[in-house]
This record gives sequence, structure tokens and C-alpha cells, in this order.
Amino acid sequence: MKETRLSMGMPVSVEVVGDEAARGVEAAFAYFTEIDRRFSPYRADSEVAALNRDPHHRPSAELAEILALAERTRAESGGFFDIRRPDGRIDPSGIVKGWVIQKVAETLTAYGYEDFCVDAGGDIALSGKNARGESWRIGIRNPFRREEVVRVVASHGGGIATSGSAARGDHIYNPHKPEAPIRDVASITVVAEDVLTADRYATAAFAMGADGILFIETIPGCEAYQIGQDGVAVMTSGFSALARA
Repeated sequence: MKETRLSMGMPVSVEVVGDEAARGVEAAFAYFTEIDRRFSPYRADSEVAALNRDPHHRPSAELAEILALAERTRAESGGFFDIRRPDGRIDPSGIVKGWVIQKVAETLTAYGYEDFCVDAGGDIALSGKNARGESWRIGIRNPFRREEVVRVVASHGGGIATSGSAARGDHIYNPHKPEAPIRDVASITVVAEDVLTADRYATAAFAMGADGILFIETIPGCEAYQIGQDGVAVMTSGFSALARA
């Protein structure tokens, strides 16, 4: 069973294979709704809004986990990943998306589902096989012609995340030069052991511009495919084993 709904301001697709799939799908969307309500920086009644109003607000265990992951990623990336906006406000959206997809995947696994695909705005968690009993096949889109797929990644599990400006404009910036839009890279797709890892590193790598692919190359278990604004693609040393044209 596959269903797509709007959640967290983006299209979210959940596909679950097997008996009682509808139960798993509904549980997944309920969790997306809950996390959006609690952690959206755009909702006045969210916990993130409360934290921005009062820096002494004591975060819940889940928000504390998100903030710790954000700080860890900031340190690992040399400050290229930073959830603090130039105006000083905290916006954890760059890590919440991958975090909630990973939590949904863990919930589905706990429910006993082995075969599923959770896709939120192009960041994807995969497990097992699709309804045809085959590997999940995920296409990497051409950022200049979104209807064109330039590579296909086949996987039985793990995570895939793409960061770029094609779909949402300049929503990612270099914290070291916030006034300068990123213009040398169009997109970078990261494949990792889980979607949270893929998502946080893809965001950091895109903020680095052309050097992002070199950053991913240093991370064990991660591979990446980067497309420059000139249309030229480069990839990490192990990516070709995962994908084909």
C-alpha cells in the first residue's frame, strides 16, 4: 500500500508491503503530523517557537536529541551545518526532516514491517524489497530538468537524501558567508546506512559548495553524487557500485 499526503509543508509518501499495510501507513502519517506540530519553527504553539521566545526553555527529550545531533553535525562539518539563523533564531528543520523519517522507519520496523519506503521531500528511508520482491530503485533527478532521472540507486535498506536549490530555491546557505548564495553546486545526493545520516551530511555538504563531495568522501559508509551548476557531475569513489545511468 502506498499513499502520498502533504505533511510538514512537503509531499510525503509512505509505501508499506505486506499484511495490514494500512495500519503502518496511518501510524507513519500520524507521527509526521505530531512532529510538525511540536517542532515546526513556523508554528507559534510549537516547542521550537517556545525555545526561540525563551532561551531558558527546557527542551523535551526528543528536542534535546535533535539539538544534540545538530551540534554534533555542526562540529563534524566545521560549522557548515548550523541550525542557528543569521538573526539568532533556532530553526532545526534541516535536521528534523531526516530525524522524523528515521523515527518513522524505526516505528515501522518495531511494528514488524520489513519492506517499506518512506519519502519526505526527496529524503528516503528504505527497508527490504518493493511489492515486486525487488530492490527499491530510487532515481536521482536532473536539477535542471526535473523530469529527467540521471542515475538510479538500488537498495535493500538504508537512506538517501538530496540537498539542492532546484525545488525550494536558496533555502540552504553557507553559515560562514550567509550573504552569498551557493552558486557552484546544483545538487548533492548522499547515500548512507540510514536516512538521518544521509540527510544531515547532504545539507552540510551542499553548504560547502563544490567542496561538499570531498567532505562526503571522508565519511565512512557514505557515498555521494554531486551535480555542478555547469551540469558536470562528480561522485565519490564508491558511488558507481551503487548506481547506474
